[in-house]
Amino acid sequence: MLDGKHQQWRKRLKPFPYLPVMPKTAPSLVPRIGFWSATSVIIGSIIGAGIFMKPSTMAAQLGSPIWLVLVWILAGIFSLLGALIYAELGAMMPETGGIYVYFRKMFGDFVAFLFGWAAFSVINTAAVAAISFVCAQYADYFLHLPRLSTAVENKVVWTIPFIGDLHPLENIGVKLLAVLLVISLTALNYISVKAGSAFQVISTFLKVVVIGALIFGIFSAGDGSFQNFITADHPKQGWGLLGAIAVAMTGAFYAYDGWINVTYIAGEIKQPQKNIPRSLAVGVFLCILIYVLVNQAYLYVLPINKVAGSSLVASDAFTIAMGSTGAAIVNAMIVICTLGAINGNTMATARVTYAMGRDGVFLPWAGKTHTRFQTPGNALILHGAWTCMFIISGSFDMLADMFVFITWIVYGLGAVGIFLLRKKMPDQPRPYKIWGYPVVPILFIAFTGFYLVSTVYNDVSNYLAHRQPVINSLLGMIITAIGIPLYFYFKRTRRSRLIQSSSL
Repeated sequence: MLDGKHQQWRKRLKPFPYLPVMPKTAPSLVPRIGFWSATSVIIGSIIGAGIFMKPSTMAAQLGSPIWLVLVWILAGIFSLLGALIYAELGAMMPETGGIYVYFRKMFGDFVAFLFGWAAFSVINTAAVAAISFVCAQYADYFLHLPRLSTAVENKVVWTIPFIGDLHPLENIGVKLLAVLLVISLTALNYISVKAGSAFQVISTFLKVVVIGALIFGIFSAGDGSFQNFITADHPKQGWGLLGAIAVAMTGAFYAYDGWINVTYIAGEIKQPQKNIPRSLAVGVFLCILIYVLVNQAYLYVLPINKVAGSSLVASDAFTIAMGSTGAAIVNAMIVICTLGAINGNTMATARVTYAMGRDGVFLPWAGKTHTRFQTPGNALILHGAWTCMFIISGSFDMLADMFVFITWIVYGLGAVGIFLLRKKMPDQPRPYKIWGYPVVPILFIAFTGFYLVSTVYNDVSNYLAHRQPVINSLLGMIITAIGIPLYFYFKRTRRSRLIQSSSL
């Protein structure tokens, strides 16, 4: 039996605000980010490793230079539609926390927690792991990292029943370098927020220089052919083409991912009702333009079959245009670009886990601030350790495909939530309303559903045909589903802690 005090606390805790929307320090944040700064956050978050790695995989899947460019444009358009949907949400609720905030108001505590768990367990950590893998692969151009024989690589296999096999020893030199990069940049941000921020500013500037130099250098060399833009030896057709487009879209979506990041800093943007929608529209549109130009630059000097067979397509294209010296330069610059992407994601993503832990909805240990450095040190360690595990267990394509699939489930739910909020909060001021409502959200939801179903189908088909070792989409869903029992566990433990504290 509970005494009177405990009975009072039980009444107060039912229902209790299970998922806090943002860190307690959020009200002290000052809006200092203007339109161009917000736009640069979007462009800087989007342009990372994808444009240097995914074109070759997509070219192999499609077999057509025309469809390669069209897929980039199509994926960009649907990313733009998603950005416009979240622009309405960001302008309506300009609070730091982004999707975490929106889902709690749309769907309640349970779905909001699952997003926070998925952000930690799949989306953010797998993204950092994939970028780190790319960085290490391009660094291998200079370092000539060791690699074990095929027989030795296949000796150690981690089998996940009904999902597939992981080969931790495969490409071990690149993986170990990627792990070292994650540990180093995690340590940098663990010790100093200022140092991590300075590193990010420098690397972002160099990223812009790299993209411009890549496009200008290749087109100005004159060693290519515009005929490569339309010539294809073995293009896909019919149902095979439709399946190839669905698979290739995953690669393009990976490269476009990051536009949502501006919503996480919505509380720090000046005039958010105006600047969030504008920055999303301009930022995503500019990235579409940049990606089309970069892919056309690759195709200018490399026929589609050469793009498909290249493991380092940016380096190979620049080698043809500028010679071996040019290849060394572009490899070095891509390493710097991806280093900045690793650092930027490491800085930002750990804050969600830190906030969840501090407010008692996740591991309380993860929510502790380092007493000396004033950083979310424990959350950074947790993210770094989980990211390193992903690197050892997976490859770039597996990691990228897995987190993109889960991310688009989230984006689709956000579009559904637009309709729910229109009914739940009809009188809430909406400084920006999505153009073409309700057609645009319905179109986005329909496409998202098609993309998700076709991705699972293609993943299973490729796994059964031994074209890929793991069913990437199902692995991502299984990891996300682990959050379901965790939700009830942390809910119960938090309730117990609050009841115990009330009796002291």
